[in-house]
Amino acid sequence: MRIDYDAAQSLRDVRARYFRDNGFGEDGGYAKAWVPVQLGPVTVGFPNTAARVRAVKFHDLHHVVTGYGTDAVGEAEIGAWEAGSGCGGFVAAWVLNAYATAIGYLAGKPGALWAAFVRGRQTHNLYQTPFDDALLDARLGEVRARLGLDAAAAPASLGDRLAFAAWTASSLVLALATIAAPIAGLAWLGHKLLS
Repeated sequence: MRIDYDAAQSLRDVRARYFRDNGFGEDGGYAKAWVPVQLGPVTVGFPNTAARVRAVKFHDLHHVVTGYGTDAVGEAEIGAWEAGSGCGGFVAAWVLNAYATAIGYLAGKPGALWAAFVRGRQTHNLYQTPFDDALLDARLGEVRARLGLDAAAAPASLGDRLAFAAWTASSLVLALATIAAPIAGLAWLGHKLLS
């Protein structure tokens, strides 16, 4: 679900609405030790590390400039868009976006991921921008234009296709390894206990 915000408002004001609309609290939950993550019918706690907070401050602004929602599909789309546009030295963003992409792919939304990834390859993001008052006071429409988000998408290139294949494959491998490691550990422990 796409969300449209008033382009004349500042990023600070639009972000405040985004926080309210999503129940994130006035500071977006940045000060929490743990953040809830919904995995289907189960909610799990995820450590809110300094690296995650550093990345999520930009990630939240990316939601408002792109219009991608915060449901499972929206998170997968923003993850693919950020990967396509590049997360620079934000390792937490790369990892979290890989998980989001894998979830979107496994949820049967490869077309949405593809479109978001290609959009990312043709636009810019805020990861290389200082997170300061100047950024937060900038008008949403101006930031969208600066990032190239108002331009029509060009056809995908062969490089886009290869990059998307590599990104989704690595995302799926990471997700499967994360699932397989605890299962293998429990199997080994069970074998040792029963031997």
